[in-house]
Amino acid sequence: MDFDMLGLAPRLVEKLAEQGITDPTPIQKQAIPYAMQGRDVMGLAQTGTGKTAAFGLPMIDALMKTGTKPAPKTVRGLILAPTRELAKQISDNLTNYTQGTHLKVALVVGGAGITAQTKRLQNGVDLLVATPGRLIDLLDRRAVRLDETVYLVLDEADQMLDMGFIHALRRIAPLLAKDRQTMMFSATMPKLMSELADTYLKDAVRVQVNPPGQAVKKIEQSVHFVAQAAKFDLLVELLDKHRDELAIVFGRTKHGCEKIYKQLENKGFAAASIHGNKSQGQRDRALESFKQGKVRVLVATDVAARGLDIPDVAYVYNFDLPNVAENYVHRIGRTARAGADGSAVALVAPDEMIELQDIEKAMKDTIPTATGRRWEIQPGQKKRPNGGGGGGGRGRGAPRAAGAGKPKTQTQNKPGHTNAKPGGGQRRRRSGGGRSSAA
Repeated sequence: MDFDMLGLAPRLVEKLAEQGITDPTPIQKQAIPYAMQGRDVMGLAQTGTGKTAAFGLPMIDALMKTGTKPAPKTVRGLILAPTRELAKQISDNLTNYTQGTHLKVALVVGGAGITAQTKRLQNGVDLLVATPGRLIDLLDRRAVRLDETVYLVLDEADQMLDMGFIHALRRIAPLLAKDRQTMMFSATMPKLMSELADTYLKDAVRVQVNPPGQAVKKIEQSVHFVAQAAKFDLLVELLDKHRDELAIVFGRTKHGCEKIYKQLENKGFAAASIHGNKSQGQRDRALESFKQGKVRVLVATDVAARGLDIPDVAYVYNFDLPNVAENYVHRIGRTARAGADGSAVALVAPDEMIELQDIEKAMKDTIPTATGRRWEIQPGQKKRPNGGGGGGGRGRGAPRAAGAGKPKTQTQNKPGHTNAKPGGGQRRRRSGGGRSSAA
């Protein structure tokens, strides 16, 4: 099956072919026909499976057929994403898909000048990609109207909920056109996601690729059981075997990631870091250098765990295991993109065994041991506190998450005092990262 068999306009199919996009992915094969029919869609698929095209192409196809321009300050299709990096990637993809058409795509995120974004919206746009906090900033300034928005997409919806954006969504949704099509895409399906789907989707069709929590089969996984103090030396030893290949190293805290990055630089590695303490310009430059191969090792918190599509990443290292099992799958999904092979290596200290146990339970599989012996879980052992990875934040003007009404204290910026990561059932905590790291 190719794209023209999905019902897309020949002109759009030709544009995709020019970009080397000819074979639909499984989530695209399932979602696009329903979206073309105007149905609401609940899509469950891991990152890297082609979700942007799954929701973007049907909207572009429909908007191309209208042949009219949007009214001033209006938006026809709204795509909400939880982080700046993901929003920018979606915007870049949609811009590529719409090349040579009359459609206008705009991006509004925190960390960038709001005046320029306001001007960009003055004449109206067909597709707006936004983080919730910045969109509410613009709504408060009356820089944008949503009453003519007939398409709504929530991408990485489960992460959006975990970052407290449900309150922003409750404010945004009533402003949209009542007669609209809504599509929601998520990698996991916690209980709150089901409630969200019931609230905002009407007679939705559910499409699913990989079962939630399961890793891509082409990823070769392994675990090294190693004392915390010996982790860095082992990481250097492993990275030294493939200095010319791209690798992402995930840590738990902003401070910890910065320390690893500087130590790797001192060891002669071309490295960079991205986390919530970096400015947006620093994060963009680090990612661009990594994509171009100028930087070979990217050290990151979970701000890079979802949505970032860098095809040539050969290795993912979990220097620290994530506190929530689903985040492990999102992290290692940065490799083995677009059908390529990839390796995911975990360095596990004795106090991370509960996290490892939860990960293996979620994946319904045991990760093969590379070196060391599996640590015993000690009586009374508990999970470590959540890391200070950051990348979240509500953005100026966005509603606070539940329980976030107290003033921020200085300790909230220290490791161990930040937000819970994606996963269902547990109480969410807000990031102490301050204003709009991701919004």
